[in-house]
Amino acid sequence: MSSPATPLLDTVNTPADLRQLQPDQLRQLADELRAETIAAVGVTGGHLGSGLGVVELTTAIHYVFDTPNDKLVWDVGHQCYPHKILTGRRDRIRTLRTGGGLSGFTKRAESEYDPFGAAHSSTSISAALGFAVANRMQDQPGKGIAVIGDGAMSAGMAYEAMNNAREAGNRLIVILNDNDMSIAPPVGGLSAYLARLVSSREFLGLRDLAKRLVRRLPRPLHNAARKTDEFARGMAMGGTLFEELGFYYVGPVDGHNLDQLIPVLENVRDAAEGPCLIHVVTQKGKGYAPAEAAADKYHGVQKFDVITGAQAKAPPGPPSYTNVFAQALIAEAQRDAKVCAITAAMPSGTGLDKFQAAFPDRTFDVGIAEQHAVTFAAGLAAQGMRPFCAIYSTFLQRAYDQVVHDVAIQNLPVRFAIDRAGLVGADGSTHAGSFDVTYLASLPNFVVMAAADEAELVNMVHTCAVHDSGPIAVRYPRGNGTGVAMPAIPERLEIGKGRIVREGRQVAILSLGTRLEEAMKAAEALEAKGLSTTIADLRFAKPLDEAMIRRLLTTHEVAVTIEEGAIGGLGAHVLTLASDLGLIDNGLKLRTMRLPDIFQDQDKPEKQYADARLDADAIVTTILTALRHNSANMGAEVRA
Repeated sequence: MSSPATPLLDTVNTPADLRQLQPDQLRQLADELRAETIAAVGVTGGHLGSGLGVVELTTAIHYVFDTPNDKLVWDVGHQCYPHKILTGRRDRIRTLRTGGGLSGFTKRAESEYDPFGAAHSSTSISAALGFAVANRMQDQPGKGIAVIGDGAMSAGMAYEAMNNAREAGNRLIVILNDNDMSIAPPVGGLSAYLARLVSSREFLGLRDLAKRLVRRLPRPLHNAARKTDEFARGMAMGGTLFEELGFYYVGPVDGHNLDQLIPVLENVRDAAEGPCLIHVVTQKGKGYAPAEAAADKYHGVQKFDVITGAQAKAPPGPPSYTNVFAQALIAEAQRDAKVCAITAAMPSGTGLDKFQAAFPDRTFDVGIAEQHAVTFAAGLAAQGMRPFCAIYSTFLQRAYDQVVHDVAIQNLPVRFAIDRAGLVGADGSTHAGSFDVTYLASLPNFVVMAAADEAELVNMVHTCAVHDSGPIAVRYPRGNGTGVAMPAIPERLEIGKGRIVREGRQVAILSLGTRLEEAMKAAEALEAKGLSTTIADLRFAKPLDEAMIRRLLTTHEVAVTIEEGAIGGLGAHVLTLASDLGLIDNGLKLRTMRLPDIFQDQDKPEKQYADARLDADAIVTTILTALRHNSANMGAEVRA
């Protein structure tokens, strides 16, 4: 009986170790890397299918190129777990997406092998171009290598970068990871042979000679020869679009066949041509049967059993805010044929997959193109439709100019459903919805709401649907609701009017969004200390309920605002209102509680909010400190 092969992965701590292996050892290494990735994500949860699809590609890139001197930029970065294992982080790979552990995306502060952080789509070509041009300008070696998925190629930014790529010369390499067969047919032996042929030195040298000869021809013949070359290779390999953008196109190549990948990457590495695009076809979830069989290829998973693939199930509880939004929007569409919905490549993440099942003709997935999504919604609104633009808070940032220029200035009634508002746990700072109140409530004409619970979300979706006098937004968090009773018939909220959920005399807590639950806990603790507490759910960050706020600020000893957003949001608006009303001059005792002025790393959401001092204990401490400060000041005034 033969002994099992020595694990190669144990000998590889960095890509320099990897490059000491023989080519015929890479298959074993890739298999071990795939198994290690599956085992790690089984412990931590996270993005799995995308990483499994690039195991061979990751191995080949680090084997062929001189990383970290050659700068490897992964688009989005959710496929980077195999990359992290090969770049000195295997010993920490089971800390992925946990507090103090590895990020689920590439991160500059984590490793020199992560030259550019990413978690939003379609940035890789621009960044890699920057590295390539900087090296050329400084006469330093090193290439910029961007690995971008076919989904990310739906964003205009990718083409903006490619249109500018001639500046990089042969220092820029773009690897198009096509894992959906959406650009070219399946790879066969002939296309693999052609890819190796057109990337070889011999072909490139012959082509360069032909170009020099053709330049000597009269211009009509010169142009005809150039077009013939492009057309012939475009017909064979589908690269005409990329050629028109100035790239030398190679592919398609089987992204799981190392015998094909290695020589093509080596040829491109050594080419004297300008920027090059390698079209690699991969299978998402490759090598793990449960992922290959799943509809989403195990794109994002909870902790799971590696043997069976069964994912850990969350205990039963209230519905998620995303699902509540989806069902509320379906109900609105049943009442009103003008209601329609737009998503930017996130139908399941925003709940619009359910809306699409009910109303396929009124659902529009525009791809990873948030700018287009917003302006498209503006056009629909201008023509009398009632569009809901459902986008995560962190992704809506990508379309801010369109929000301002195409929606707010024209006062068009686009409805923004802002999912993942506030802190989001394991995805960390890149996906946190920290800034939407700040960047929306500063805009004229906007109405900005925040749901305190799932019943309020239903009412706010209805309010959005019937609001036709300008843009309106409702924000709500990731995760489950509080379990409150749902309204049988949704209520149309009066714009700019909050509600008192608890009446007191001494302390006022002005809450926006789902911190209301923590405010209620804080009120109980304060009452136990003899402090009568009022709690207001403001509902609206804009317009503010001026009458309610004035009453609370002038009739209570201390008032506190609390929100799940960055500085410049609700607290800043309330302070501005107090200043405009002249309340500051009357010894106003007001404190604002908001997210700290940092980018918070990943952790459990409850830990993140505790660290941000936005839980019940922090509310109580803030109020008691303010009361002691005020008492001390009053004592000083009496002594004076």
